[in-house]
Amino acid sequence: MKRILILTGDAGEALEVMYPLQRFQEEGFEVTVAAPKKGVIKTVVHDFEPGFGTYTEKPGYRVEAEAAFAEVDPTGYDALYLPGGRAPEWIRNEPGALALVRHFFEAGKPVGGICHAALILAAAGVLKGRTVTAYPALKPDVELAGATFKDAPVVEDGQLVTARAWPDHPHILRAFLARLRG
Repeated sequence: MKRILILTGDAGEALEVMYPLQRFQEEGFEVTVAAPKKGVIKTVVHDFEPGFGTYTEKPGYRVEAEAAFAEVDPTGYDALYLPGGRAPEWIRNEPGALALVRHFFEAGKPVGGICHAALILAAAGVLKGRTVTAYPALKPDVELAGATFKDAPVVEDGQLVTARAWPDHPHILRAFLARLRG
């Protein structure tokens, strides 16, 4: 059975954590959610409201993080998935998380990232020379990290599969799961 590691934390976008988690489980994969600390994390719901120039944020679901970043042995996992939300803003400052991300790239394992996950990828130094998508407001961050930004529902670049946000789930999960099925 293939194993997938999901890195998130408090303020991870609820749909971007829960939907892939359940979709991967539905496919029969073993999934571990890791966060800065083991225990319950609180997700948030990002949505668009009339009259707002950006997304709004509301409390989301509680999710159990079975492991802390420092406890994870990445050699036991076949793929990595990075949800968005505000969690990546903090995760990118966690040396343990960045080491995990680098492992998957160095090992050539599949990596999926959606929305603000690009902040983690940029901090890990793995975007240079790649073409990716992310939440459109992150275009400057992606380009400063040395990548080409493409505004598309999904972008595949080698082992890396990226998407803009939760409305792109059908696109990123189809492409990511195809890699896992081999």
